[in-house]
Amino acid sequence: MKAMILAAGRGSRMGDLTNDIPKPLTKIGKLTLIEHNILRLKNSGIYEICINVSYLGNKIKEYLKSGNHLGVNIHYLDETKQMLGTGGGILNALNFLGDDPFWLVNADLYSDYEIPNKKKLEPSLEGHLILVPNPPHNSDGDFCLEGDNVYLSHEKNFYTYSGISLLSPKLFRNIRKKIFSLEPLLESKADDRCLSGEFYDGFWLDVGTKERLNFIHQKINNHV
Repeated sequence: MKAMILAAGRGSRMGDLTNDIPKPLTKIGKLTLIEHNILRLKNSGIYEICINVSYLGNKIKEYLKSGNHLGVNIHYLDETKQMLGTGGGILNALNFLGDDPFWLVNADLYSDYEIPNKKKLEPSLEGHLILVPNPPHNSDGDFCLEGDNVYLSHEKNFYTYSGISLLSPKLFRNIRKKIFSLEPLLESKADDRCLSGEFYDGFWLDVGTKERLNFIHQKINNHV
């Protein structure tokens, strides 16, 4: 099984912290954010990882290199000349990812979720989403869950997409656009009842702002 880490974002909500360092290289303890996610994939038995980069992408490539020192093999897709969006970035990576389902992880999340590399998708499904409780910055949520069926509510959605998912390449068939976001595609597939999901109530944080970064640092320091 292979995986992709989305690392091409600008990280503008982090303010001056990302003027010279891309957000995936932000340190959490002794490791960077992206290293935490790479090691989580490696510890689950996934060693072939694709990473898309854009803003200050060379610094990510110089820092991680081939990934051998982390026990993985990293393949880079550089979007410096043209950012493709989260969906377009994945579509661009399908030649590497192949025909089988793959795990997708956002580079800027921090979680202790254990990725199950033996997870299978039913033939009728195009993705499996890991959902978490709605955080304050996304109080309206993204999706609802009934059993393991993901759907959209037109009122309030009770769960937030964690940025971790198992996706089938079938999700991207018939797409003619080159630049697009993943989220509207997932919403469309949820409407079509083509997605399954699970609720995770362990530790998870989208490290998207200075405040959330400080929260993570305080949490780690309190456990030292």
